[in-house]
Amino acid sequence: MKRLAQFGSCPVATTISLLDSGWKILIMRDLLKGTKRYSQLQKSVSGISQKMLTQSLRQMQDDGIVQRHSYPVIPPKVEYSLTEMGESMRPIINSMHEWGMHYLSDHPRTNTH
Repeated sequence: MKRLAQFGSCPVATTISLLDSGWKILIMRDLLKGTKRYSQLQKSVSGISQKMLTQSLRQMQDDGIVQRHSYPVIPPKVEYSLTEMGESMRPIINSMHEWGMHYLSDHPRTNTH
């Protein structure tokens, strides 16, 4: 949370700081569908490295957006889910989805190769 202090009381800057990478938004997108194990997130957020996924999840935990639940079993089982604060981002992520769908329908990608 100390990294947020540099933005003062600007709500937009605070939100951008909390979601400072596209990876975090994609992690949230997937966690909005329900609790996931680490390996499930690594598969669903294609292109993310193990280091970046671990770092993003830790920061999101520190920021109170994601919660980690560890089960005392062998092999270790760890699950991630959104906190109530993380869940409150649902309308924003849904709006991003809708905007992206609209944009893609107006600007279809064509394969030039």
